[in-house]
Amino acid sequence: MTRRSPLETSPGRYWIWRSGASDLGVALAGRDSAETIRLTIVTTHPIQYHAPWFRALAQQPQIDLRVLYCHNPAEAEQGAGFDVPFSWDVPLLSGYRHSFLANRAARPVSGFNGFNTPEVANLIAGGAADIVLVNGWHYRSAWQAMVACWRSGIPVIARGDSHLHSPRSALVRLAKALPFRAFIPRLQGCAAVGEWSRRYFSHYGAHPDRIFTIPHVVDLERIQAEAARWNGQRQTLQARWSLRPRATTFLFAGKFVEKKHPLDFVTAIARAASGGAAVQGLMVGDGPLRQRSEEEARAANAPVAFTGFLNQSEIAAAYSAADALVLPSDGGETWGLVVNEAMACGRPCMVTDRVGCGPDLVANQGTGEIFPLADTERLAHTMAAWARDPARMELMGSRARQLSTTFAPETAAKATAEACRQLFAAAAKKRSAGAGLNTR
Repeated sequence: MTRRSPLETSPGRYWIWRSGASDLGVALAGRDSAETIRLTIVTTHPIQYHAPWFRALAQQPQIDLRVLYCHNPAEAEQGAGFDVPFSWDVPLLSGYRHSFLANRAARPVSGFNGFNTPEVANLIAGGAADIVLVNGWHYRSAWQAMVACWRSGIPVIARGDSHLHSPRSALVRLAKALPFRAFIPRLQGCAAVGEWSRRYFSHYGAHPDRIFTIPHVVDLERIQAEAARWNGQRQTLQARWSLRPRATTFLFAGKFVEKKHPLDFVTAIARAASGGAAVQGLMVGDGPLRQRSEEEARAANAPVAFTGFLNQSEIAAAYSAADALVLPSDGGETWGLVVNEAMACGRPCMVTDRVGCGPDLVANQGTGEIFPLADTERLAHTMAAWARDPARMELMGSRARQLSTTFAPETAAKATAEACRQLFAAAAKKRSAGAGLNTR
């Protein structure tokens, strides 16, 4: 006796019976490309930057969305890297259908095997998805989903933000070359988040026609509304964090970890200030390098204030108190969504030449400046120059805010829907041709 997949819960949807890849192909072959496309997204856990995209995607015509989460983290797991247990204080699960899979990992969240959800293969093989999108491929559950898609003949899209500027050794790059050149060309769709991730997919053999751009986005509407509310309280915020009203404030926001180079930020502020520039630093976040950052700031007599961890409902206050954002990260920063947030608040940004979002959000955009990784002298010089030219900073901030509107959740949702339509039409055409041959 056949049975319906446990994934399909919406009444009135088109049913595909759990009877194997050949029947699935025949079923899809008879469907019109204008019909509803059932998209399943497999991702690790609820993330504050993904929820706005999912909500916008759920509103797209022709898309029936279901998100499968591989883990529901506890507060301590959520706070990894920040060294502070917490839960995000904005809605992450409203506005779209979702389910949590049973994570069988012995050590949840830890490394490749930290997300192990064998049931995802059965759910996909059950035939309730026309297309599956996996967010990244650095965890076991993603491979469980992709293998199930390949066995069932279901198109799979892998979305990734990896780039070729990450701090990998030559040996690691060599080890990745062969398996990645076998894996990536097998994907029906490669969803890049920007220019560098497009090049990454191309480098490993993805066909240009299979590379789509689904950009990284933030909840523009929410963060801009909160920034507008805080902008009128700038003096209050400056007093709260002991900031000088007439000094130009540069912001560091994120985990205090090696890849983000918080110590470079402290060093640059100290150099610029010792040279007579009216600058100061505001460092938001927490993590293993916070104590050392505070110690070095005190030792250098650097004008740097530390706020500790700020949740999503509070982070706009930091952008409002600051004049510009600095992201001194190395290539481990595959994108840098704090740049999206800062630009949405009208703040220009400085990022290193290894940060993934640089080519899309900063380079040749008039929204900020790119500086060489670990070049604290260059960073200090740029800080001082910006502090002397507030009119230029205001112009860059205006351009940043304008550019940020093109990286909205609706933009990512429309791009996702269009990729699904193209892959669905191609799969239906291919299966229709195969079904025709089988009837001869």
